[in-house]
Amino acid sequence: MSDSVRQLASKVLSDPVNFLAFGFGTGLSPKAPGTVGTLLAFPIAWLTRDLGLAWQAGVAIGLVLSGIWLCGESARRIGVHDHGGIVWDEIAAMYIVLVFAPLTITGWALAFVAFRFFDIVKPWPIRDLDHRIEGGLGIMLDDLVAALYALILIGIYGWLMN
Repeated sequence: MSDSVRQLASKVLSDPVNFLAFGFGTGLSPKAPGTVGTLLAFPIAWLTRDLGLAWQAGVAIGLVLSGIWLCGESARRIGVHDHGGIVWDEIAAMYIVLVFAPLTITGWALAFVAFRFFDIVKPWPIRDLDHRIEGGLGIMLDDLVAALYALILIGIYGWLMN
């Protein structure tokens, strides 16, 4: 482990803001931290599945609003805008996709693949948002648009299957 990786891990594990923004440490994954962090949305979605849409909307809003501050503050503390290990944005966006995806293995698998595809490829305007808007809002916004694209794809899939 290099000194820079060791220093980052120390900053993340010793600072509650970084620890949350890095998805309870999942963002420290040496391979695909965004994908690993995204997985945290699944237990949250599973635990809230029976609460009803109003409660799920409240959870989603809470994840997004807290994420704007957490992601921005973590980026400031580590000195890197939208560091790949900051995964709270992926967790919040994936949660939103899961709330509206069919509650089946196929539905949630499609939700995961679609969201990760759009988050990684960043088609227009995702890439522009990622580069133009600074701070926590910019970090969150590109993932929320990727979630919107994933939801559109899931909707088209559902329409075609009926």
